[in-house]
Amino acid sequence: MNARCRSRLAAMAATVAAAALAACVSAPAAPDWQTNAHAALAGYSQAYLSGKGRLADGEFARARRELARTGRPDLLARAELTRCALRVASLDAEPGNVCPGFSDLVDGATAEEKAYADFLAGRPAPAALLPPSYRHLAAADGRSLAAIESPLPRLIAAGVLLRQGKLSAHDVDLAVDTASAQGWRRPLLAWLGVQATVAEKRGDLAAARKARWRIELVGGQP
Repeated sequence: MNARCRSRLAAMAATVAAAALAACVSAPAAPDWQTNAHAALAGYSQAYLSGKGRLADGEFARARRELARTGRPDLLARAELTRCALRVASLDAEPGNVCPGFSDLVDGATAEEKAYADFLAGRPAPAALLPPSYRHLAAADGRSLAAIESPLPRLIAAGVLLRQGKLSAHDVDLAVDTASAQGWRRPLLAWLGVQATVAEKRGDLAAARKARWRIELVGGQP
């Protein structure tokens, strides 16, 4: 390659790099409340699923403070639905009111958020308004936990089906395996408890003992 060609290529590379840099510089930065709230909700989810209750409460309170700066009830409602969903996945939701925090914000929520709240509570919800992972569960043509690839949505769906009385023993085993694979201590303990109860009801005492032995292992007992 002669010097003239090398010079042209270098000029082209410099032009492309300058354009890319200009695009990065000119792109508007996300507002700090958005970045902070996203980080706090992620920290909350991780802490809650790991069974670190105090840390989870602190992170969620921080997320709410950041979102409240916008004065938008729909964003606060969305955060509350995140908390409700994790509780459903961990079988930690109140029987009568799954989302008490959302109930206070329902007037400012969107139709999709209201549908998701109904779904989490085990009530009928329009499939078209639900997140894609759950639409087949709300449809009349059947259900399948195994069809949900993401671990957390699968556990959330399992919790909903349990509330509806539609969860099979195989589904319970799948929920246990899902929580175990992710190392999510809180939901794993809850689903192992369900697995033990189901095994006892069908007379499989060996399976029940194994589930309760695993509960002791997760709980740090000898």
